[in-house]
Amino acid sequence: MQTLRSAPAFGPAGSGSAFAAAGGKHTKDLPAWLKAYGLDAFEYQGGNGIRGSDAAFSEIGEAARAAGILVSLHAPYFISLSGVEEETRLKSVEYIRASVRAAELLGADRIVIHTGSAAKISREEAMRLAADTLSRVLTELGEDGVKLGLETMGKVNQLGTPEEVLSLCKLSRRLVPVYDFGHINAREGGGVFPDADAFRRTFDRIAAVLGDDAARNLHCHFSRIEWTAAGEKRHLNFEDAPAFGPDFEPFIEAIARENLAPRVICESAGKMADDALTMKRFYLGLTEKQEER
Repeated sequence: MQTLRSAPAFGPAGSGSAFAAAGGKHTKDLPAWLKAYGLDAFEYQGGNGIRGSDAAFSEIGEAARAAGILVSLHAPYFISLSGVEEETRLKSVEYIRASVRAAELLGADRIVIHTGSAAKISREEAMRLAADTLSRVLTELGEDGVKLGLETMGKVNQLGTPEEVLSLCKLSRRLVPVYDFGHINAREGGGVFPDADAFRRTFDRIAAVLGDDAARNLHCHFSRIEWTAAGEKRHLNFEDAPAFGPDFEPFIEAIARENLAPRVICESAGKMADDALTMKRFYLGLTEKQEER
């Protein structure tokens, strides 16, 4: 079941340098540290594979519940919903199954999945293959349980524009969008989100296709991302290269003004916890000013 919230939640993808600087070494200690640091969530990083025992995942999940920290899980990067070879797509079904199993032990309510490539085939064919793979996943796993989050992607030759993600999410109530605003900005060569209204229109579009709850409780990633003509190049920190957006201030202005409650996972390079806290503090500052009026 999707977690409904009255306010945004902020947290890092993984842990980051601040946790390490505080002496943190084990993921099971991360939830308590995040709570003390002032954050609300984190995304477990399984991009290089789901590695760990059931006991270890359960221990992290227990720590997160004790600290009141929301958990999601990033599934392996090598998942390819649109793989041309059927064997590749069948393996992706297995990777998703393993990710869901780990998420259940972690107490995570969703996993985040890369949608695949459209480099060697048409986007129409890539969408057909991705829909087929997801149908196989849903046949095996059912319509209920840990949400399957489909991420917007940052490279031009990848499947995963906002419209492609929304279209795939219409296949099942178990499929939910994961908007990476840095990815969206990078694949379009920047300038996608110049102000709060641009972010508001994005949320409005999600609501128009998938309903108000999907927009209000969106799971999203936020960071500055350097881009080239091919799209995403590398993640940055907020203090890096301001020429590469998007800027977080208009994003926070939009969610505060529209009373939205997304879960915002920061994917900055190393300083993901620091930048997540910067966004939360900016949000709290805006809402305090609104309450004073």
